[in-house]
Amino acid sequence: MVNEGAYLTLGAAILSLVCFPAGPVLAKDKTIRVASTTSTEASGLFGYILPQFTRKTGIAVRVVAVGTGQAIRLARRGDVDVLLVHHKPSEEKFLREGYGLRRHPLMFNDFVIVGPKRDPAKIKEAADITQALMRIRDAMATFLSRGDDSGTHKRERRLWRMAGIDPSVQQGWYREIGAGMGRTLNIAAAMPAYTLVDRGTWLSFANRRSLVLLFEGDYLLRNPYGVIVVNPQKHPHVNVRAAQSFVRWLLSPSGQRAIGSFRIDGKVLFYPHARSARP
Repeated sequence: MVNEGAYLTLGAAILSLVCFPAGPVLAKDKTIRVASTTSTEASGLFGYILPQFTRKTGIAVRVVAVGTGQAIRLARRGDVDVLLVHHKPSEEKFLREGYGLRRHPLMFNDFVIVGPKRDPAKIKEAADITQALMRIRDAMATFLSRGDDSGTHKRERRLWRMAGIDPSVQQGWYREIGAGMGRTLNIAAAMPAYTLVDRGTWLSFANRRSLVLLFEGDYLLRNPYGVIVVNPQKHPHVNVRAAQSFVRWLLSPSGQRAIGSFRIDGKVLFYPHARSARP
């Protein structure tokens, strides 16, 4: 059980963000571009927190909501100022290649498996995520994969590998559709089929039909998000000062409080998880 009040004690550590240079944001620097995942946009999180940041700073934030893989490609090309995604190995590779200044842990939620209410693979009774996936395979129950190089897709493929299953060689029941989370859920609801989804997007998804949440709670389903300012040495046009102001706010008690107070039907979607910005 996550202690929802714990993040409020982070003030002293987070206020020591010495990695960001001080100074005012100039009028010409009042807009930044953020490449992020579909989960942060589709869940409604950005719609909730970004107006608070803009009111405080006057800086407008334009979000490009795509899969993690595509978001990283946008940041690598210098098409955005900030990267906010949820696949740590890819984020660390991005940093090793010199495209980002520093990764800051920001927040987390978790993944769940949803599927037909009748649960033909009986995954609701599974002891862990590995057993749940093996039951889907053994039952040859239809599983929809985003297949789009997103953070969700990357995590799903990792979970299959941990279960000792190569879904690419499966016949019929495993289907990659190359689509975002919203479309994947819509197709899963129409079939119906199993799929992996982040909890925030699931809670905000209205077209459920016979889909229900069937498996949750395994630690391997935890889903951390990181935020990175794009390196201006790679791309001098990056609006680094305004981007740093945005990241500084996200990591501050005010930003963390905004993230933690976002709810749907009284349920928390993202848990703040900022730590000191020191490496």
